Amino acid sequence: MSVSTFVEKIKSTSSGWIKRTHVPDFAWQNGYGAFSVSESMKTKVIRYITNQDEHHKTVTFQEELRAFLEQHQVAYDEQYLWN
Repeated sequence: MSVSTFVEKIKSTSSGWIKRTHVPDFAWQNGYGAFSVSESMKTKVIRYITNQDEHHKTVTFQEELRAFLEQHQVAYDEQYLWN
């Protein structure tokens, strides 16, 4: 299954559930980002996700994503990053 098909299925299914159970006017943003993670980094990624709320009190998601893309030399156009 392609990444885009997988993301589409996840967004569609979760959006329906969220609308039915919690937030009737919920909508995902357009687009998505997908990154691979090696097995050796699994624990670090789980810890990051678990502590995300606390982490983003000091570093915004936008700041972190820009730094990540720059660190890994991924070209991006700011006008398409947040829509």
